[in-house]
Amino acid sequence: MKPVYAAAAVHVPAPPEQVFALITDWPRHREWMFMTTARLVGDDTVEAYTGIRPFGFLDTMTITHWEPPRLLRVLHTGRLVRGRGAIRVTPEGGGSRVIWAEELELPFGPLGRALWPPAHAVSVALARYSLRRLGTLAAAGA
Repeated sequence: MKPVYAAAAVHVPAPPEQVFALITDWPRHREWMFMTTARLVGDDTVEAYTGIRPFGFLDTMTITHWEPPRLLRVLHTGRLVRGRGAIRVTPEGGGSRVIWAEELELPFGPLGRALWPPAHAVSVALARYSLRRLGTLAAAGA
């Protein structure tokens, strides 16, 4: 089945080095990423749990590209979330532009494809919300 794509971008009033450091401080994800906790479980493996236990899902990722302070690419390897993701941070207007993008393989076959339009809208809205929270933290110097 053909992968699907989702992306969101925001301006963050902080320099790329600070923003990238906050993005890759895995235990701090809970401070800005909607209902998500994350942890590094190996040199290049991240586990992120989204939801409130027991209602949620585990997203396992392998870091495939690490280029501080501008680019992080991952391969989603979980049972539910599979595909590629990237976060790009570039200088913009005295701060940074943060772009989050995912190319995902939908689960659940034809049902997943049918549910993608509303799921896409929700995932992009939550990504923008989370990135704005990231911006608030970064602007506060956190």
